Amino acid sequence: MSAKKRGSRRSLKSDLAKVDAHVISAKEYDELPQLTTEMLARAKINKGGRPVSSNPRQLISLRLPADVIARWKATGPGWQTRMAERLSKAR
Repeated sequence: MSAKKRGSRRSLKSDLAKVDAHVISAKEYDELPQLTTEMLARAKINKGGRPVSSNPRQLISLRLPADVIARWKATGPGWQTRMAERLSKAR
């Protein structure tokens, strides 16, 4: 991996320095609605993340010839998934 490669191409497209520099005034607090018991009762907790798989994948280490890997990679993105599907059919 090159040192110049960026970790993510996504951007918030927001001026974070301006957001960080903003100081909330008392007037802005007055604009916020009062939190009620009804609001809290409707609240839902979202833990996020992926759902737990019923058939989770297991990590292994496998050495394959370079030409085999090159042929699979030449089939385009998703080659690992296609390889796993082919191996599943070979049972």
